[in-house]
Amino acid sequence: MTSKDVVIVGGGAAGATAAFHLARAGKKVTLLEKSSSKGLKPCGGGMAAAVQAWFPFDLTQVVDEVIDRVDFTWCLEDLVVADLPGSSPFWIVRREEFDHLLTTYAVNAGAELLNPFQVVTLKKVQNLWQVTSCDGRQLEAKAVVIANGSSSSWPKQLNLGPRNQHHATTTSVRLKGRGNLQPGTTRFEFGLVRHGFAWAFPITEGVNIGIGSFLGDNSDSSDAVLNQLLPSLGFAPTDGTRQQSLLRVWNGHHNLHGDGVIVIGDAASLCDPFLAEGLRPALLSGFEGARSIIHWLDNETNDLKNYTQAMKSKWGESMAWGRRIAQVFYRFPKIGYELGIKRPTAPQRIAQILSGEMGYGDIAQRVIKRLLFQRN
Repeated sequence: MTSKDVVIVGGGAAGATAAFHLARAGKKVTLLEKSSSKGLKPCGGGMAAAVQAWFPFDLTQVVDEVIDRVDFTWCLEDLVVADLPGSSPFWIVRREEFDHLLTTYAVNAGAELLNPFQVVTLKKVQNLWQVTSCDGRQLEAKAVVIANGSSSSWPKQLNLGPRNQHHATTTSVRLKGRGNLQPGTTRFEFGLVRHGFAWAFPITEGVNIGIGSFLGDNSDSSDAVLNQLLPSLGFAPTDGTRQQSLLRVWNGHHNLHGDGVIVIGDAASLCDPFLAEGLRPALLSGFEGARSIIHWLDNETNDLKNYTQAMKSKWGESMAWGRRIAQVFYRFPKIGYELGIKRPTAPQRIAQILSGEMGYGDIAQRVIKRLLFQRN
């Protein structure tokens, strides 16, 4: 049986980030990915340029578009424009290309990549974790990182993350051509989607469309939304390659670590419950998770609780306020748009949240009180 310092289950953005930083620190790490192909990934691919701080190599080599303007609409009308701060505050990537870049750097740093490798059993035997694939291959490691996305069954089995997972229902559409979406501009549409919103992110020679609903399953209405949204962007109603999925969103503070195991990325239910941002917390958790494991393997700490604490302070505290905003905003979306988007300072505040310059806690109390007062 092959023995490693760390085995990472899942080779997406979070897992590859953790693998890179662990390998760079000289740890013996194996990255496990169930698929051997680089298929289309259902993700808008938007992230704050501030994520560059977590990598010593240039991420812009796979950035398709730098966003400096966000257009907000209500039922395709009532346009509100926000100019984003800074020279490159928000980036759009194709996830399949971005994840491949991170994996390549991880492998070059010394990580081992095994794919396909579908994990069927994961158990602690004495002081080591044993990992078995569907074809009988086995590995053992001092630590395990769970990074296999929103469909992962391991967090519940290992008692990590929220006991009651909250999901957003999402539909993703990949379109060829840019339609009428202007360079450097992304679009957020409120009003068409019940308990949620739609977005349009430009990529090289195409557009990523997303529909997210955060209160209940509204996936059945996605075709009706697209029938109106796509023509407004210059496409036919039936255009594009479509995928539906459930996305785990943040649902309270919970342990993200156990005895020699952590959970990161979408598997950890870190996705923004208001704006569906999942890429930035995936990268952050991969970075912080790797740092915590390095300290633990080097006997500088007795456990991995500093990872949970770091994610709570650097992400969870903002998301706690984001969740409260979402619960009010998406129940009363018209009022939310009038008071949360159309106010003179609101678009800039959202732009600062998207760019990573501000957290929800900086605006939450005023926004919630305003929405509830107007409702009553």
